[in-house]
Amino acid sequence: MSVILASERVMNLAEFLSQTRRRDPDGLALVWGGLRLTWAALDARVSALALHLAQDHGVEPGDRLLVQSPNCNQLFELMFACFRLGAVYVPVNFRLMPQDVAKLAQSSGAVGFVHHGDFADHATACREAAPDLRFSIELNGQDAGLEAGITAHLGNACPNAPVLRDTPCWLFYTSGTTGLPKGAILTHGQMAFVINNHLCDLMPGLRHGETALVVAPLSHGAGVHHLAMVARGVTSVLPESPRLDAAEIWQLIAEWRVVTMFTVPTILKMIVEADPDRTFDGSALRFVIYAGAPMYRADQIRALDRLGPVLVQYYGLGEVTGAITVLPPHLHSTGPDFRTGTCGLPRTGMLIEVQDALGQTLPPGETGEICVIGPAVVAGYHDNPAATDAAFRDGWFRTGDLGHMDAEGYLYLTDRASDMFISGGSNIYPREIEEKILALDHVAECAVLGVPDARWGEAGFAIVVMRPGVAPDEAALRAALAGSLASYKLPRHIRFFEALPKTGYGKISKKDLRQELRRRGFLPEDQ
Repeated sequence: MSVILASERVMNLAEFLSQTRRRDPDGLALVWGGLRLTWAALDARVSALALHLAQDHGVEPGDRLLVQSPNCNQLFELMFACFRLGAVYVPVNFRLMPQDVAKLAQSSGAVGFVHHGDFADHATACREAAPDLRFSIELNGQDAGLEAGITAHLGNACPNAPVLRDTPCWLFYTSGTTGLPKGAILTHGQMAFVINNHLCDLMPGLRHGETALVVAPLSHGAGVHHLAMVARGVTSVLPESPRLDAAEIWQLIAEWRVVTMFTVPTILKMIVEADPDRTFDGSALRFVIYAGAPMYRADQIRALDRLGPVLVQYYGLGEVTGAITVLPPHLHSTGPDFRTGTCGLPRTGMLIEVQDALGQTLPPGETGEICVIGPAVVAGYHDNPAATDAAFRDGWFRTGDLGHMDAEGYLYLTDRASDMFISGGSNIYPREIEEKILALDHVAECAVLGVPDARWGEAGFAIVVMRPGVAPDEAALRAALAGSLASYKLPRHIRFFEALPKTGYGKISKKDLRQELRRRGFLPEDQ
């Protein structure tokens, strides 16, 4: 008989919900349109759902459950039901195509697939591709599927399963912008640290009974933030619109006296720039958190001008569960003293180094790979030992991001290692060029790629989206950039698009953009 050390046992993450229900059963946990769920009602639904999965579908501790849906209350509930059972939650981007979800069903070894009613084709593809898949359930069906299962078990208690520090709770699939998605294994012990870290570094002073607005997909970073809201007893408000509706966001901020919201730079940019002359009551806002990609300086300034000193930036990957750096409100400013390009200081309990290709620590100001150590770092990749081995060196997790630190410990992101290109023997970092282009008044969005070039090896290709009503003018754009960029950094090619492709999490997808350039004939098919 094996002995479990006391240091190995940790609290099941679903206990956060149990604790909040005990403290404030009649408090408001979740708002979605006309739906209002108290903490007691939410906890009861989670128990009923867990019993439905266990008793009616045979889900056991360690089993993986694949989930695909836009934001809804059932998505909240499924996460906690999996945790409560000791099963593993495997949410996927709801915008993925059937064949993409089928690959994730296969690679994850999921025993079941819970999906929104719009994704019947995805369920069929998963059943055909994944031999371990025993069942699929429609998430939003009222007469059958998930809701019927919840109703059948409502009122019956389900205890939180015992777990260890390294018991998996979530397969967090990377976005796969540079290759096939990998399932990062998040554990109960790791996530408990992250929740405390979020509350400490991102939202200090957040109080029980305050309100958070969800404006990003719960399948990834917003879902992690929701865990922190439940731990603190904060009401979560979900917009009704299936697509981003800036007017609805402003209305909910005012109506619910929203204190905090988590989003990504592209979504925050759209919210800030919508109806610029309209007034709104955002006086309760204290923490508008953005992550997932760097925010360009021009967009930062517009957001600060409209929202006030409430911006919180953090840098992190799914593999480090968002917890690498933080730049709190008092370190944001619109003035010349702002450290342009920084993503902040190391998070509490996390250690950062910038290393060269051999793993040696680089001095301040020198660019290298950002590497981290700490309790927020992933346990590894599911069923992918080669990727796990490649991600770690001497205990350091290698992010694949390039950057440098200054003498005071502020971290600056230069680019993804995969985005950097070499032109005429010089390293070119697209982000630097994108910052210069976006500083121009009439530019709404842009992206810069490195493409093969017969003379220079590689050259810059800029894709630019102008603001409404502004005609594209390549000559004027080049003239404006000539005074701020060295000649070797100037894009050799410039094209104007109506919009840039984005991932389901609001990031500009350079992989899809490169494919679009090929489709339009701007790049050869074999590049």
